[in-house]
Amino acid sequence: MLSKNQIKHINSLKIGKFRRIFKQFLLEGKKSVYDLLNSDFEIIEIYALKYWIDENIVILENKKIEFQEINEKELSRISSQKTPNDVIAIVKIPINEIIPKNIFSGLCLVLDEIKDPGNLGTIIRTADWFGIENIICSKNSVDVYNPKVVQATMGSITRVKVYYTQLSDFLSSKPSETKIFGTMLEGENIYKTELIENAIILIGNESQGISSELLPMIDEKISIPKGSKNFQSQAESLNASIATAIICSEFQRRKI
Repeated sequence: MLSKNQIKHINSLKIGKFRRIFKQFLLEGKKSVYDLLNSDFEIIEIYALKYWIDENIVILENKKIEFQEINEKELSRISSQKTPNDVIAIVKIPINEIIPKNIFSGLCLVLDEIKDPGNLGTIIRTADWFGIENIICSKNSVDVYNPKVVQATMGSITRVKVYYTQLSDFLSSKPSETKIFGTMLEGENIYKTELIENAIILIGNESQGISSELLPMIDEKISIPKGSKNFQSQAESLNASIATAIICSEFQRRKI
């Protein structure tokens, strides 16, 4: 049975202040925890229903992971989901401070003030799909360990590293052969733009777009065209995560 202190600690990790204090975050769901078990993340403890523990007891014991059986009522008290999903893990937040030197080799995603947790989580999942191992975020983007972000990644958070930094400094450090492609409504049609392998895709804020201080640093302004001229779309813009997926797909298509 979970103690009051355990419940208090687990629920505190749903708040950014306490994630920073304890340097821990929550990860929920069978698929996500399965990916976690096969990653290099340090697991503090797992809380799960009996059947899940029975199914995974071998790997839990082999990896010497602390775990505790709980019932459905206890699970609902600590879950951040409306429909709890069998297992919750407390995970140590890794220290991702030093951006890898090979970050400019291939495709690099840079996110400017992405605020919506679902968008960031979906972008991380998209990066995982296209083999992008690192994402660079502005310092005021949403916390990657926000439970809604973690849930939206569907386990991809265990494979894609996210770094927070001053974007103007980071973009200034790029090699000359690496181009910055900025996503903008008034940009060039991406399907008519020459794309290169070593590139930075700069995605702007959901409502404000790319910050004014970063605009002069863009080499190529790109956009995703609307439907045919005969179709008058009333949508002002695409969702940031959907736009990211379409753009990554086009870069991938050109590479194949």
